[in-house]
Amino acid sequence: MTKALNLHDIQGNVVRAYGRFSFPFARYFFFNISDRNAGRKFVDAVRGEVTTAARWPDQAQKPDCTVNIGFTFFGLWQLGVPSRTLKSMPDEFVDGMKDRAFVLGDRDTTKVAEDDLQWDAHWDQIWRKNRTPGTAGQDDVHVWISLNAQLKTPGTAEPVDALEEKTQWLRDLCDASDGGVRLLGGHGKDGKADYQSANAVFDKFGKTELPTPKEHFGFADGIGDPVFDGQYEPEKAKTAVIGRGKRVDGKWVPIETGEFILGHPDESQELPPAAMPPEFSQNGTFMAYRKLHEYVGRFDEVLAEEAKSFAAVMDIPEDEAGEVLRAKMCGRWSDGVPLASVPTYAEWQTFRSEHGFDDPDPVKALENQAKYLRSPAASDFRYADDMPGYNVPGGAHIRRMNTRDYLDPLNKPGVDEKGCPFANENATHALNKRRRVLRRGLPYGASDPAKNTDDTEQGVAMMIIGTSLFRQFEFVQQQWVQYGLDFHQGNNTCPMLGEHRTHTRFTVPSDPKTGKPPYIMSKLKTFVECRGGEYFFIPSMTCLRLIAMGIVDPT
Repeated sequence: MTKALNLHDIQGNVVRAYGRFSFPFARYFFFNISDRNAGRKFVDAVRGEVTTAARWPDQAQKPDCTVNIGFTFFGLWQLGVPSRTLKSMPDEFVDGMKDRAFVLGDRDTTKVAEDDLQWDAHWDQIWRKNRTPGTAGQDDVHVWISLNAQLKTPGTAEPVDALEEKTQWLRDLCDASDGGVRLLGGHGKDGKADYQSANAVFDKFGKTELPTPKEHFGFADGIGDPVFDGQYEPEKAKTAVIGRGKRVDGKWVPIETGEFILGHPDESQELPPAAMPPEFSQNGTFMAYRKLHEYVGRFDEVLAEEAKSFAAVMDIPEDEAGEVLRAKMCGRWSDGVPLASVPTYAEWQTFRSEHGFDDPDPVKALENQAKYLRSPAASDFRYADDMPGYNVPGGAHIRRMNTRDYLDPLNKPGVDEKGCPFANENATHALNKRRRVLRRGLPYGASDPAKNTDDTEQGVAMMIIGTSLFRQFEFVQQQWVQYGLDFHQGNNTCPMLGEHRTHTRFTVPSDPKTGKPPYIMSKLKTFVECRGGEYFFIPSMTCLRLIAMGIVDPT
């Protein structure tokens, strides 16, 4: 039976990913509050426009532009939330992302902090100034507001007019506060922008421009987001949960709601720790905002060099070698087809043809790809039947981000006496289901790959949501992205998101039956670099009203 949630009390960006296809444009705004009363009036004005998780009955009733809001720890303090409530907030939320840089792999762990005072010099100005000691918080980020907008006209890469109208509305609210609420600038290398712009990567077909599921390295992204109890209506949940929930007794079922929304039982069958009073935390959650820069030129150069060696070892053409290495690093082919289901290049080419990915009409081809990526088939696979990683390498990106049934305690590494991988048919998600996160956000930067270099601005504005920043986001980032022991990779980090200043290798296993040796990529560089971010509390609509009225009672 599907859990019934009060969707009108939950913010919409928690339950649904606005996405590249439905809301392909976004702007992320960050505000500083210097006057408590002005701040509360600002929150109250925004509260009336916030998009909730209430289901849209049909396409026509979708908002042209969504609005969502969140607060940092000091933002809540500036708004007058009682100290008793604030003291029960999680330590990592209180500390903030900058103070957790060593945990997250954002700082060089081989350097002593006192000798590395400029470690964040590559961060955007807004994040370098945030939480700077001795500044009395005048440049601290207190409020995050996101606007997500639909297309103005199908076939053109233009947002609806409502996006600019809402942007001006936020600026007008700041002007009306007489300096009590200030919109913070400092985005990008030049620091001139007063918001972080984001948009889907568009492909151009003649005069027609269409949003795609790609990020700037060329991979289809945002495919396997987890499904939790109550997220979908019962009928839709039956198919949505396949490959995106957890496996129990051989079946896919939703993850417990409390892993993502406070006030509901989590996978331990307990209520996740939350600040008092219950009305303050109920139906809220936490979010990590991270701006991730992608070094496109560096990535392409390393792949081209490695593909030459791989092609010679495997006796295959270089273009095929490049595609295979990209797939092995990610765990999916560049179009999103999982290696676990379609493991070889030849099978992939056949699959693309059979599913219309290569349709002569490029618009139709994109529609066919999008239809597949939204289907259960794109996520319905396992790892317990591929323990040696012959199909999906143990250190591949998606294997680290969502370990599925790979870490079941009863799984066995290696192969049996017949040379076949051990396969635990009853493997569960026991050690994975408490590490899942909801991924939100969009790419930023130009859609034309020819314009992207290491020096241009492109990447992903990432928002990671869960009820425990420490147990979910920080654990995955530290233990699975920046370390590899759980995947028998030693200190080798994620080949795509990992920091490769010291550890530059990634192993591609090979089934001995093929007669080919394993291949070790040894020239990896850091391809993705954090350019700043912060931790936010995403309150319920009830909580927003309490904050705006200044009547939070911790007793």
